[in-house]
This record gives sequence, structure tokens and C-alpha cells, in this order.
Amino acid sequence: MTGKGYANPDLIWTPEELKGHIGLQKNDNLILIDTRPAPDWSRGHIEGAAHLDVYGISLNNTRPQALAAFTWMLAYLMEIRGVDYEKTVVFYEDLSGFRAARGFWFLEYLGHEDVHVLDGGLSAWKKAGFQVSKEAWPMAQSSQDSGPASSKRIIRTSFASHIKKPIRERIVTVDDVLGRLENPETVIHDTRSADEYYAENIRAARGGIIPGSRHLEWLEFVGKDGSLRPASELRTMLEGIGCTKDKEIIPICQGGYRSAHAYLVYRLLGYPRVRNYLGSWKEWGDRIDLPIEVPIR
Repeated sequence: MTGKGYANPDLIWTPEELKGHIGLQKNDNLILIDTRPAPDWSRGHIEGAAHLDVYGISLNNTRPQALAAFTWMLAYLMEIRGVDYEKTVVFYEDLSGFRAARGFWFLEYLGHEDVHVLDGGLSAWKKAGFQVSKEAWPMAQSSQDSGPASSKRIIRTSFASHIKKPIRERIVTVDDVLGRLENPETVIHDTRSADEYYAENIRAARGGIIPGSRHLEWLEFVGKDGSLRPASELRTMLEGIGCTKDKEIIPICQGGYRSAHAYLVYRLLGYPRVRNYLGSWKEWGDRIDLPIEVPIR
């Protein structure tokens, strides 16, 4: 355990670490993905970073057929940005936010073993004195294309056609959650805002929580400087709501974004059993056949 005391510190990189890797893997072996909104990307990004705003690419039906279609679609979007299992992939946004964490979780779910997040995001990159670019990202092209421009462009892969079998231990479906409601070995961690948790801000057919959920908003994981808090602080917060290493942890939010951020935190801390609920409250709250609770402040 080094740096901030994480059990798996290589999952996030400092700006200095990313800068070093860019120097070592300048061409096609390092894929940078900027997950911010397009206007933000156009005002300045890390040189060579592809753009993919993952916000809004959601799934509120985790039944097998819908999940399979969603998985292929998102894998295809990654493919045309050059993602492959043999390449190092780094996601970032302005700070250590949920967009980058969503990309991280998705590739881990698909069995990618070399995926990372820039801690502190672009703000930390610029604060470290590193430059940004306004040039368009190098458009993807087939590996069969030839010519001098090929070395300057991201090479489109066949990632979506050759994705590995998804790792089920990193995701839960609506049926998985339903089957664990009475399981003392499972803790459901609701990462939404307090207003959502207490059904004061209703963003589905119903407001409330999955029965037995513990609440800790994802924003608590991020320090004032926009980077993730040290391990000691994170552990104290999580253990305070009963999310301990011996439990299976299921983070949820509205659509699997903020819960992906919690997934990253749990992975950093070395929790062995953490599974993101992709459908989250939008799926659960819309399903009137599923049980809910409405907590009182």
C-alpha cells in the first residue's frame, strides 16, 4: 500500500504518473478517454485524448437480452476510440468524478486488466503544470489502412466483436438484488443525494430506497481538491455505515454512474466482493412489483 494508502493504488494515476506513461507509450498502446461534455473537451484536453461523454448512456432494464444489447453498444463506442484488451486505457474528467469511474467499471466488467482513472482529473493535470490541447482527437481508422497518417491516428479495433465473457461478479441485475434482500452477507450502498434517498426528489415512478439500503453520498469520497480522499478516511466512512470488507457490497444510485464511482473506491480499498447495480433506482423505482422503503430523516 503506497501513496494514499490504497490496497490497489495502480487503479488511479497521478498526473505525474500519467505523464510518464505518455512518454513511454506515445503511440497506439495508450488510450486516453476524456469523458466530459463535448464543449468542455473542445476548450482543452490532454493531447491525443479521444472524447466519449458516457453520461446518458444508461440502461434501466437489466434483464439478459437488454443487458447484452447495452454491453455490445457501449463496447462499440469504446472500440472506435481505440480500446482493446492489449492496450492501457485511462479515463478522466474535470475532477475524480463518476463519468471516468463509469468507464473504468465498464471495462473491468468486461475483463480488461489495464484500465485506470486520472486522480483529480484535468484540473490536477493543469495544476501540475502540464499542457492541454484544442486539436481534434485522432480519428479511428482500420488497422488495415496504410499511409503516413496511420501513425497519427487512433487505430480502430475489433473490441466489440471480441469482448470477453463479462465478469458477473462485478455487476448485479434486478433479479440478483431481489434475491439478496434478506441476505446478511450483502450490504446495499445507496450513493444518491439525501433528497433522493429520503424520497424528497423523486426521479422514477416511485421515490424511496431498496429495503435495507445504507446511505452515503458518493461526493463524500472526493476531497476539496477534486481528488479521491486517502484510504483511511474512506474506510472510516464506509465502515461507519456497515460496509465492511467481509460483506458483499452492492452500490446503487439513479442510473449506475455514482455507484460506479463507489465501485472504484471499493476496488481501491481492496474489497473482494463489490458489484455495481447498473439499472439502479431508475429500474427499481419504475418496477411497481418490487418492494421499497421510504425512510424518514
